[in-house]
Amino acid sequence: MSSAALMTQEEALYWLALRMVPGLGTVSSIRLLEKLKSPQAIFRASASELEAAGLSPSQARNVSSGCSFDDAVEQQQKLLNFGAQIITFHDPLYPQRLREIFDPPVLLFAIGRSELLSAHSIAVVGTRRPSPYGLAAAERLSADLSRAGLAITSGMAQGIDTAAHQAALKEDGDTIAVLGCGVDLLYPASNRRLYTDLQKKGLIISEFPMAAPAFPQNFPIRNRIVSGISIGVLIVEGAQHSGSAITARLAIDQGKEVFAVPGNITSKMSWGPNLLIKDGGAKLVQEWSDITNELPAAVRRDLVSKAQQRILPTEFETVETAPNGAPEEPMKALGRKLLNSLQVDVPQQLDSLLESFEGISSSELISALFELEMNGLVRQLPGKNFVKVW
Repeated sequence: MSSAALMTQEEALYWLALRMVPGLGTVSSIRLLEKLKSPQAIFRASASELEAAGLSPSQARNVSSGCSFDDAVEQQQKLLNFGAQIITFHDPLYPQRLREIFDPPVLLFAIGRSELLSAHSIAVVGTRRPSPYGLAAAERLSADLSRAGLAITSGMAQGIDTAAHQAALKEDGDTIAVLGCGVDLLYPASNRRLYTDLQKKGLIISEFPMAAPAFPQNFPIRNRIVSGISIGVLIVEGAQHSGSAITARLAIDQGKEVFAVPGNITSKMSWGPNLLIKDGGAKLVQEWSDITNELPAAVRRDLVSKAQQRILPTEFETVETAPNGAPEEPMKALGRKLLNSLQVDVPQQLDSLLESFEGISSSELISALFELEMNGLVRQLPGKNFVKVW
């Protein structure tokens, strides 16, 4: 359970009041928290103390007047009615990667699986009007990355965003939607089913208060959160000055890895990713491993560990039944046998593996090897040679 769930109503009210102060931006709010330590201390401070802490006279008056508490009470009731929660800047669930950007939000409104905020995630973003090629690329890469153990983060917009979320959900993977409106508002209306699925199986977050409309200016603002909570950003189609291009620039400013799927040079929707690749701002992506190979070593180790837990009950167990004693899926049983047969430092050729597994077809063996490779447990070398990676 998060500390947000353990906060008293009064503590939550102070955090909401801080968020609702007119004219107080995220940078000023975080600066106040750094100096005065808590929202309660901020509202107890005098106007002169607040000015000494870096606020302008008008900002200091807005804080010390307590004018935001009426809005905070209303927000608290809406959170309760909708079953949402707040994740504050001091909450252990608040993503560490987001804390490190220039202007992190003072709190996040959330509904769904808030524990996903600590997951390793990749942002997948792109145009609202994708080509069939762009949709296919977003779906395939999102599904592959999801199977590799990464959470897929996007903005629940039509087009590429929707395809990315849906692909992750189809794989029973983790996915996070960052909205440009309140988490209690369905936007766009065409994504009703996706919105419902995300509430149950994924996570929906926003820095905008409950019932906040989806104003156009909100979306560039929310994009810094899409990139901020992610290890890297994958761009799949987008015009030169599109929202996805803005997200890519934000990711670069935040020191994140940027990846791009190359597209048709005659399509305007390919200008964004193609220019990023051309200028060296993004790494070209043809398959999921182009992304996972660039992840920090610690992240890769975590993904491999998760894959081991999914496939092996213990590190070298070779049973052919599931842990509950039920018959095991044939593909998982074959995967276990392959892992016990492969070695870390001695590549084995596909043909020799086929000879070792009597009664197994080449298609079955290749499928099992691919599944292991997707999970980071096996690496393919030139000449159809395979080695274990742990």
